[in-house]
Amino acid sequence: MTLYEKAVALSKPYLGPATESFIDRQCKTRLKIEPSQLMTTQLAELSKWVGVGAGLIMDQGKANELAAKVAALK
Repeated sequence: MTLYEKAVALSKPYLGPATESFIDRQCKTRLKIEPSQLMTTQLAELSKWVGVGAGLIMDQGKANELAAKVAALK
């Protein structure tokens, strides 16, 4: 399983059917990469943007929880 697939899988309970497009958008617009190119060195930056973006559409506590899980991926 790629890091992208792991990020999508762990985000699904938080973001539901919008998960893939949300993670894709963070990778493409914030990290300037294709989602399939996500590397462990980019997880801290992805985590930051997941927290910001998710915080706009859900409780900030839940968004921070999701961001921490993304940061902890391996």
